Amino acid sequence: MDYITRVYQMVEAKNPNEPEFLQAVKEVLDSLRPAIEQNPQYEKAGILERLVEPDRQIIFKVPWVDDNGNVQVNRGMRVQFNNSVGPYKGGLRLHPSVNLSIIKFLGFEQIFKNSLTGLPIGGAKGGSDFDPKGKSDMEVMRFCQSFMTELYKYIDADVDVPAGDIGVGAREIGYLYGQYKRLTNNFHGVLTGKGLTYGGSLARTEATGYGLVYFVNEMISEKGKSLKDATVVVSGSGNVATYAVEKAQQYGAKVVAMSDSNGYIYDKNGIQLDVVKEIKEGRRGRIKEYIDQVAGAEYHEGCSGIWTIPCDIALPCATQNEISEASAKTLVANGCYAVGEGANMPTTLEATKVFLDNGILFAPGKASNAGGVSVSALEMSQNSMRLSWTFEEVDEKLHGIMKNIYAQCRDAAEKYGYKDNFVVGANIAGFEKVANAMMAHGIA
Repeated sequence: MDYITRVYQMVEAKNPNEPEFLQAVKEVLDSLRPAIEQNPQYEKAGILERLVEPDRQIIFKVPWVDDNGNVQVNRGMRVQFNNSVGPYKGGLRLHPSVNLSIIKFLGFEQIFKNSLTGLPIGGAKGGSDFDPKGKSDMEVMRFCQSFMTELYKYIDADVDVPAGDIGVGAREIGYLYGQYKRLTNNFHGVLTGKGLTYGGSLARTEATGYGLVYFVNEMISEKGKSLKDATVVVSGSGNVATYAVEKAQQYGAKVVAMSDSNGYIYDKNGIQLDVVKEIKEGRRGRIKEYIDQVAGAEYHEGCSGIWTIPCDIALPCATQNEISEASAKTLVANGCYAVGEGANMPTTLEATKVFLDNGILFAPGKASNAGGVSVSALEMSQNSMRLSWTFEEVDEKLHGIMKNIYAQCRDAAEKYGYKDNFVVGANIAGFEKVANAMMAHGIA
């Protein structure tokens, strides 16, 4: 039995009820095979066995009182996966679906994503099964204060720097930071995604969406393609999707579809982003309200149908496993030539295989959606230096980082004989930096 198979079977045995984590580990390990085979020192040092086991998993209760005076209890967690190249870094997710498998999958992916940025940050993730939807501001505040009352023991600007994720936006980060400051009497960069009045960075909101389009633009440009006049389908309507649409439109693309958790809109004339922003950011409405304001637009219930719309480029920016094998085959049949992941693992393993087997240019999320964590790390830098950069300065640095990430993925894929396979390229490029740091640290 070869090394990679042996390690994966060990992970399966230790984590039998964690499908999301197992999916992430399998995808990474399979793509690392050429690097492992050519570098036997990694097996001798037990790099993979140490990499798939988190440094620590912290699980805790989060009691809080709702507006009716009733005590509620949620489960909080933080998985600190690997800090070989820098302090732990990764978001906090608040959603009813949160469980240990999902947090471990996200934390594991974060190791490689953060490594690819070229910035000194390790991998972690955290969150809770608390649902902020439908809660009052005071209920969200009480939850966040209770959550931080336990979490603060394990984080610090040079230890672990959480950020936002699904369900954690500016409001939640503010409440979390306020409680951290209250408990520690410290004002430093222990959270990113902060408000501009207390240490946040310009361009953080736009970063993941902009970064995705910067990566895709590099990827298709080398093949003689252009975003100008390309037809693009984007799933989702949160920050990632919204600003991916904005940047794609700035490059001259025609974005014809967006979605939310209920369904999707199709506008053959091109999405009017100002209308979407007013609905989603202005009043937290549903995407179906778009058709009430834009003549000729269509709304369809359900989300998977968005991938039946013919397009040149597909940008899944909603949630994990949203593109199935069947959806991938439909995209290929309809002439799609490039896919860029804006969400974390939005494409199933089977769908990814369909894209790669058909020569589709496929940008994996750990590379293409690294813009968000890149600007988070730039926020950490600004906090450490006690200064603030302009939007243009941050955006320029982000653009440079995404171009460099693409180059790393391309070069690693070519080095190991997998030209244009950016899944292999991203995983190997991210892995080698972390593995070499682990080797330098000894068995630790």
